[in-house]
Amino acid sequence: MSSTKTSGTGMLSVTLLKSKSGRLPAHQKTLHGLGLKRIRQTVQLEDTACVRGMINRVSYLVNVEPCIL
Repeated sequence: MSSTKTSGTGMLSVTLLKSKSGRLPAHQKTLHGLGLKRIRQTVQLEDTACVRGMINRVSYLVNVEPCIL
C-alpha cells in the first residue's frame, strides 16, 4: 500500500501560537496528538492526510509552513 502526499517536500513545520487552555477537550487532545505542548513550540511532521486533518481541526491555534531541510 502506497502513501499519498499532497506536497513535494514531505514535511511540515507546525508551531503552536495560542494557548490550548480553555479550548474544547477534543482540540486539546488533537494538539497533544500533534506533539504540541507549549506556546511557540515547533514540531516537524510528515505531510500526510491524517496530519493535515488534525491541523485543519486546530488551524486557529497553529501556524503551518513547509519544512526546509
